[in-house]
Amino acid sequence: MTKPFLPFAMPEIGKEEIAEVVSVLRSGWLTTGSKAKQFETNFASYLGGGVECISVNSATAGLHLGLEALDIGPGDEVITTTHTFTATAEIVRYLGADPVLVDVDKDTMCININAVERAITPRTKAIIPVHFAGRSTDMIPLLALAKKHGLKVMEDAAHALPTTCEGKLIGTLASDVTVFSFYANKTMTTSEGGMLVTHNAKIAKRARVMRLHGINRDAFDRFISNAPNWYYEIVAPGFKYNMTDIAAAIGIQQLKKVRRFQERRQHIAEIYNEAFSSLPITFPSGPKPGDIHSWHLYIIQLLDDCRVNRKQFIDKMFGQGIGCSVHYIPLHLQPYWKDTYHLKPEMFPNSQYIYERCISLPIYSKMTDADIERVITGVKKALE
Repeated sequence: MTKPFLPFAMPEIGKEEIAEVVSVLRSGWLTTGSKAKQFETNFASYLGGGVECISVNSATAGLHLGLEALDIGPGDEVITTTHTFTATAEIVRYLGADPVLVDVDKDTMCININAVERAITPRTKAIIPVHFAGRSTDMIPLLALAKKHGLKVMEDAAHALPTTCEGKLIGTLASDVTVFSFYANKTMTTSEGGMLVTHNAKIAKRARVMRLHGINRDAFDRFISNAPNWYYEIVAPGFKYNMTDIAAAIGIQQLKKVRRFQERRQHIAEIYNEAFSSLPITFPSGPKPGDIHSWHLYIIQLLDDCRVNRKQFIDKMFGQGIGCSVHYIPLHLQPYWKDTYHLKPEMFPNSQYIYERCISLPIYSKMTDADIERVITGVKKALE
């Protein structure tokens, strides 16, 4: 019998999530309401550090709200990495500002801090570091650099729950804003969704208002009260970025499991590292000693003396019924960014080097031991 296809990523949904969603369906209130508020409260408690949390319908929405609350606009520049998903840069364009793309560190795949410093100009207003694949950017020197130049910092933490930096959970550092993703392939999921996190009450207030059309009161507050409570005001031209209670219900239960999910992912990464030790590949960078890597992605790079190229490797893996991916096709190679900002591969040697060799292997908490062994066998066969 042919084995079923082993996907690159798959969420782990249990009976607890199903029961929580059913309770929402039976409640009569499906959109942003008590479950969304509970999820925000639970997430803030999980992180600690006195943060405020605003749930949104995607991490892209959270990044947009965060940058808008930081008062970024036309004529401003925001520095970020070329080695990321397009959302990190496109939200800068939403506000009429210009993203300035810089290279990554060759080992960590996170933003290169020296490159950031070289890119600062009088127009620079903010930096968006990306915690890549689940490993944290070296935030302490980056935050020091931002403070020196009077720049805002918004962390793209789409890969980074529950990642730590210098022993502190991402989301609790001295950045102005941190944004997490709960997309279906992330370390926990709400199907679609995200969370904006900040220590700054002014930023939190602005994000809450702009999250739902610039209205100064949530619909839940207006419609559920026993007293007449219909009045509201539009205080800004906002967006439609709210998280539904159905999505939040999934998140409430997923958050309880997020550390177990991380431990399973880490276990898989350790098995891979040992199994692949003699192969002509580069392993992904682990965390700094004492820190936690979320292992959202497990990315190998084919060495130059491999007998196969990346396309052949992926074709062979899919031929064995095993899904793989590539993270990412850098922004400097994408037509819009390349043409708009006149970008060339030689401007980003580390990102270009990584891109030409990198492959993301399956890693998710729902993988069985047999699944893991199947990937190991598949990799070895693909490299023959």
